[in-house]
Amino acid sequence: MNDSILILTIESTCDETAAAVIDGDLRVLGSVVASQEKLHEKFNGVVPEVAARAHVKRILPVIDETLKKSQIQLSDLSAIAVANTPGLAGSLLVGLVCAKSLCLALGIPLLSVNHLHAHIYACRLATGKNVFPCVGLIISGGHSHLYHCTSPFDFKYLGGTIDDAAGEAFDKVASMLSLPYPGGPSISKIAVNGNPKAYRFPRTFINDQRLDFSFSGLKTAVRYTIGGQGKLDFSKIQLSDQEKADIAASFQAAVVETLVSKTIQACQQTNVKTLCIGGGVAANGEFRKLMTARAEQNGIQLHIAPIELCTDNAVMGAIAIEKYHAGQFEELDLDIVPGLVRS
Repeated sequence: MNDSILILTIESTCDETAAAVIDGDLRVLGSVVASQEKLHEKFNGVVPEVAARAHVKRILPVIDETLKKSQIQLSDLSAIAVANTPGLAGSLLVGLVCAKSLCLALGIPLLSVNHLHAHIYACRLATGKNVFPCVGLIISGGHSHLYHCTSPFDFKYLGGTIDDAAGEAFDKVASMLSLPYPGGPSISKIAVNGNPKAYRFPRTFINDQRLDFSFSGLKTAVRYTIGGQGKLDFSKIQLSDQEKADIAASFQAAVVETLVSKTIQACQQTNVKTLCIGGGVAANGEFRKLMTARAEQNGIQLHIAPIELCTDNAVMGAIAIEKYHAGQFEELDLDIVPGLVRS
């Protein structure tokens, strides 16, 4: 029976230490996520060395708590799954070494998880049914990429950011406005009181056939709006609350319109009528609202990962169940593939 299959999934690609136990029917028995937001807040972004050291301290307690929540023992596990690509090298290594050690000690197989594939698979988990083939959009602090996904593991790269990811742009603009990290929630919070048409920030590539994004120019436009050219100390720039709200709302509108327009374009170019979206930026309320409206207008079946599965977590590592059933196990010499891998 599938419910006798129990897989521990481990996620440590960036700055979240997470684990979950999933059974063969894709039911979540337990899940724990340890956030590092407070550790990186003073740097206005993730510091790789700080992230890796935090993973070392947290990974075993997180796994222990997950097993307790799941009401199982290590000896009950059928396999261990771990995200080994893409991500920060140090962070990935912590998760992979831990997974290998457990597999060796318990005598059970190892499964690999592609973090990008898992973000799209979160939509499969939420809907409870097959969502493939689909166009997949992954938008986060490190990724803004479009794929044609013919199966949980077969992704054809359609296009993506040529510079900053959407989430990174949110973080940088929030820093310019002296808002707390992470930038996405901070900008969304004050944008509620702003006018999204106060500033007409650029929507790069929005009318091009190419399925790429670029947010560097948008970020620069915001910078010039705040303080003009030259070296700036943003902490000394005095903006009223309304000015900050208007800039935040206008910036957010530019990002959202760009993401939505290019994604609809990807569906039209591939003639695929199912769209799946995951990643931290997918939690943005304005994005979800406009994406839902545009998908409906174009006859596209839309699946956006639930809020709790947008940011990094180990539940989406349930994609490993597909590999388990297919017998796609890894040798213990499995290595990490760091960086912003596109496919």
